[in-house]
Amino acid sequence: MKKKLSALTMSVVLASTLMGAVLTTGCSDGPVEGESKAAASGKTSIYGIYKAGDQTWFIDEGKAAEKVVEDAGDDFTYVDAKMSPEECLKAVDNAIANQASGIVVCVPDQTMSQAVVDRCKQNNVPVIACDDALEVDGKKIAPWVGVDAYAIGAVNGEWLANYAKDNGLDTDSEVGFLCMTMDTVSSCVPRAEGIMDKWNEILPNFPKDKVFTADYDGTTDKGNIAAAAVFTAHPEIKKWLVTGANEEGTIGACRALESAGLDKNAAVVGLGGYMAKDEWNNKGAAGTCMKAAAYFSAEQVGQKSIDVIEKVIDGEDAPQETAVDATMVTPDNYKQVMGAFAN
Repeated sequence: MKKKLSALTMSVVLASTLMGAVLTTGCSDGPVEGESKAAASGKTSIYGIYKAGDQTWFIDEGKAAEKVVEDAGDDFTYVDAKMSPEECLKAVDNAIANQASGIVVCVPDQTMSQAVVDRCKQNNVPVIACDDALEVDGKKIAPWVGVDAYAIGAVNGEWLANYAKDNGLDTDSEVGFLCMTMDTVSSCVPRAEGIMDKWNEILPNFPKDKVFTADYDGTTDKGNIAAAAVFTAHPEIKKWLVTGANEEGTIGACRALESAGLDKNAAVVGLGGYMAKDEWNNKGAAGTCMKAAAYFSAEQVGQKSIDVIEKVIDGEDAPQETAVDATMVTPDNYKQVMGAFAN
């Protein structure tokens, strides 16, 4: 009788344990590839989940993060969330199921921040944000690594305003200024604010009816469409000065200017430098309307994101905010400033 009771008790305990494991993973129905490999080997396993993993910025950032992790003898998994909240949550669940030691994530939609943090907290998996903060009502709910958004925008706006001034474009009646915005992304809003503040500070008398904005989602295609709509709506403007919230948007504007036949008298300033360098490498300074870019290093963001997540994993105090600054690059200095990233 005692033996039967003992066996029954063990069965209940085992069933409860297995059920708890299933509930804890919160993952897919099928088996998980590579499950527990890092755990079995005693390695740290870090997942990098990026909202637009096919974009140059995130590819470079992910490579830098991967190098730091693998140089330490640990494992790094790069995931492209494809600008899909559903794909992002699936990737987070998969990382948890694979017993990730920590997650670095840039979510495609910041309204999903709480869901991501809750999933990780419930499963005791440390998580930090890169580029776009995990936040609720403007308050960060996890450590963040990215760029000093306002300062970068200010550097960008300052260069473009001085370019206009130095070339007599600030008093030219055919000139218009377009600032491309990403109003739904908190890390990008201060960029536009910095741009506009510096522009207005340096050119307080520039006609307000010749200052335009165009909102887009961060992709080159949507940047192209948004910019083209403004150019088409204002045929009286023959010379455009353009900048934006990220490099993809400004490249989209370059293509829109070319399609409209307005590129020869235009000046576009990128924000990132990682696509501006391709313009200069492939076309030369005279072959593109991309005149400069505020360069900030994807490599630094990638490296610093690993520094921070490792602190969190180790139970150390980690800074709530870690920001990278920018340097203006032009066809004259980009190779010197960007080094290997200029290739």
